[in-house]
Amino acid sequence: MSTAHLRRGAGTALIALGVALLAWVFVVWQWNDPFTALYTHWKQQHLRSVYQKIDSTYRPLVPPPNASAVSEQEVVKREAQQYRKHAIVGKPIGKILVPRLGLHMIVVNGTDHESLKSGPGRATETFMPGEGELVYIAGHRTTYLAPFAKIDTLRAGDPITLTMPYATFVYSVTGHVIVDAHDLAVLRSHHREVLALQACHPRFFATHRYIVWAKLISVRPRRGRAYVPVATRRIAA
Repeated sequence: MSTAHLRRGAGTALIALGVALLAWVFVVWQWNDPFTALYTHWKQQHLRSVYQKIDSTYRPLVPPPNASAVSEQEVVKREAQQYRKHAIVGKPIGKILVPRLGLHMIVVNGTDHESLKSGPGRATETFMPGEGELVYIAGHRTTYLAPFAKIDTLRAGDPITLTMPYATFVYSVTGHVIVDAHDLAVLRSHHREVLALQACHPRFFATHRYIVWAKLISVRPRRGRAYVPVATRRIAA
């Protein structure tokens, strides 16, 4: 075979490879990575089964009769603190529901690589819902079912619900911020209950982080009456 033929063959192969790569990028952009999605779908099925057992065997604290909202809140806080102490990295801790994203998944404890392959994960250096501090949840944007693929479509007022064995928490989106990937200040709690959802930005890159902030607006304990958090009532007043 002549050199010319070899060059033409190599050129054709490179063009074909380029077209295939572009097609793959388009598929991932539109529908996310189908191969890693299969893995996460399987993991989520397993995690749901494990979480059901955790939820069914959980024994919530009983608030005192005629407890005020403040008392109810203190009971939930104690439960959240205990739950965090016993949470295991990589294991399920609750469920997240974000209607605008069409998201309803199990949340795992941890944001390491293996944990995030299973679904959205809570940063272990932050807190559990109900502790009155920062709750920070990260998730993938293009792979492993890409739970936060469309995180940038969330708008102020959108609801986000976190269901834990001890209570259900409803948050309302307040805004977003884009920070450098190495900015660790976002993990610092400021002693008020705030939810942060985080994903890489822009898609396919990890140079920055897209963070959506949300405030806690209501709590429904496993046992006891639903209430509006004291801090939220003060702001509203």
